[in-house]
Amino acid sequence: MKKLITCFAATILLVACTTETKREPILVNYPTTAKVDTIDTYFGNEVKDPFRWLENDRSAETEAWVKEQNSTTFGYLDNIPFRDDLKDRLAKLWNYEKLGSPFKEGDYTYFYKNDGLQNQYVVYRQKGDEEPEVFLDPNTFSEDGTTSLAGLRFTKDGTMATYLISEGGSDWRKAIIIDTETKEVVEDTLVDIKFSGISWRGKDGFYYSSYDKPKGSELSAKTDQHKVYYHKLGTPQKDDELVYGGKPLEKHRYVGASVTEDDNYLIISASVSTSGNKLFVQDLKDPNGLLIPMVADTDSDNYIIDNVGSKLYVVTNRNAPNQKIVTVDAANPSHENWVDFIPETENVLSPNTGGGYFFAEYMVDAISKVLQYDYDGKLIREVELPGVGSASGFGGKKEDKEFYFAFTNYNTPGSSYKYNVETGEYQQYWKPEIDFNPADYISTQVFYSSKDGTKVPMIITHKKGLELNGKNPTILYGYGGFNISLTPSFSIVNAVWMEQGGVYAVPNLRGGGEYGKKWHDAGIKTKKQNVFDDFIAAAEYLIEKKYTSSDYLAIRGGSNGGLLVGATMTQRPDLMQVALPAVGVMDMLRYHTFTAGAGWAYDYGTAEDSEEMFNYLKGYSPVHNVKEGVSYPATMVTTGDHDDRVVPAHSFKFAAELQEKQAGDAPTLIRIETNAGHGAGTPVSKTIEQYADIFGFTLYNMGYSQLPNQAVLKEFKE
Repeated sequence: MKKLITCFAATILLVACTTETKREPILVNYPTTAKVDTIDTYFGNEVKDPFRWLENDRSAETEAWVKEQNSTTFGYLDNIPFRDDLKDRLAKLWNYEKLGSPFKEGDYTYFYKNDGLQNQYVVYRQKGDEEPEVFLDPNTFSEDGTTSLAGLRFTKDGTMATYLISEGGSDWRKAIIIDTETKEVVEDTLVDIKFSGISWRGKDGFYYSSYDKPKGSELSAKTDQHKVYYHKLGTPQKDDELVYGGKPLEKHRYVGASVTEDDNYLIISASVSTSGNKLFVQDLKDPNGLLIPMVADTDSDNYIIDNVGSKLYVVTNRNAPNQKIVTVDAANPSHENWVDFIPETENVLSPNTGGGYFFAEYMVDAISKVLQYDYDGKLIREVELPGVGSASGFGGKKEDKEFYFAFTNYNTPGSSYKYNVETGEYQQYWKPEIDFNPADYISTQVFYSSKDGTKVPMIITHKKGLELNGKNPTILYGYGGFNISLTPSFSIVNAVWMEQGGVYAVPNLRGGGEYGKKWHDAGIKTKKQNVFDDFIAAAEYLIEKKYTSSDYLAIRGGSNGGLLVGATMTQRPDLMQVALPAVGVMDMLRYHTFTAGAGWAYDYGTAEDSEEMFNYLKGYSPVHNVKEGVSYPATMVTTGDHDDRVVPAHSFKFAAELQEKQAGDAPTLIRIETNAGHGAGTPVSKTIEQYADIFGFTLYNMGYSQLPNQAVLKEFKE
């Protein structure tokens, strides 16, 4: 029997309005989701999985379910009165020219540009003072804009290039090789490439990585043996040389290859999970050169950033949780011979090179600090950044005397700057002409206490003059995993949210990389609850300080952040009014059985590791913790039907559980983007539609019958 839910009207006091306005109720008639008796046994414990059939992403039944769910969701969204206003405002604010930092390849300077609302950025190039010309236009790759440019690498002399494309948001790639002067394709397209860069060896060929094509669905079947190949120009892909990954002892889930800038050394990195890697080096000058192990275990993260002759510069967190740079001779590269070059400090290091210098970017409470060193390890200067926020770039070729870096924060649109490596002086190269005034907004960093007393930083951004009355619509965004750091950056969608009087808050949860390896490891496996506790404490801080209240709080996160939202809303459904889990890892007992999911075990552990790990995962797994008789917040799950990183079955099963068990009146919907993947390469047109729906759903379920700040809309419409 179909379940009928009425989203009752809430009474609110609108901005600049003295009369109460009630929302019209929206009726939701949920589709029936069939239940099939499926039971797994873990250490003698039976676990039911009635929606297992939704894992079959290409079945007619799943396809029909997706269509019915989307029909229900869009039927609901169509009734939100200000949804089109949000879409119009997003499109207007988005419609400004965006320019990437230039980079030199051969005789040309290349740059990425978007005129405003183009679905994909276009690659331009310019020779000297000549007029720029289009080099690659991904908007022509497909009619609907869903085929995107996923990588571009040039030969050292710039005369050849290989670019990768992604179709429908998939992680599977195709590689196309072109002559850069004529822009003509020079040979057959390479296929079935995944989780790979491209690294040229001279002009003869390049290295890439891939898996054997899986049996069953390529969007969900497990892939766990990554291999490095060498493609020699002029030969068919079937004859590509298998360089690493084909032998039993070489089996790893993630393997990558790169060639040093001087073409003298091949570097191979091999990992079994998303944390920790082995490292090998091969002397390409020696025809009989072998891969020599530098690091033979996966206890640390390591990569080679540069070399001078046989002297290798290695970035590592081995015995240095915040990372350092060491040197070693390529003839005896084992880690026992490493010598500190830029030692570890109390802040996390993320270095780059360019113009004959090292640029050591440090995170100080998630804020950028940049130091410039020469190749003798001498400190040249601290780069005085344009403000407090995030700097990126600071890299180029050894011979470059100038290069470009970018700077942004939550209320400052990203700008680029041309930097002189010798003097340290820089000038603004490009500033966006956007209908947004950063001076009207403020970002404040606070430190709050988590459940166990740990101090956690959070940046809160909003309009100046915000009244702390507990009634401000607020989005709390988090991630908390995989050593990934959330640093300040500008977002058009967040700008629209803040224009409407919204608060945007981002805590730096444990599990991330903001304070190095120790911070990461404090949020993994049987310590994962720390991440959820940090997020819950962030929400409680915002409520305590009257930025918002539970009636006006939405929580949002994607991928591992989707798991964060799913776990938080099932543990504390009373804490928020709206939950927005995107492309989330929701079934913690089976995540490792799909695509490359087994590689996430460093962070999560698996249900097969031990009975203790099984019980821990089951204790917070969102799919397994939706309870009968509980009133959950208004929820809109979002995913893509071509997501082959976090397969959409996670979201499908979670939504089905919510719809069956929701005891309250709040809607529990799922919005499934078709012909879209995990997020990268999503066309601008789809992104605008998605966020109009997300913000519309959020504000409507906070009780608004019209947008909080109608004045902004009136101004831009006029």
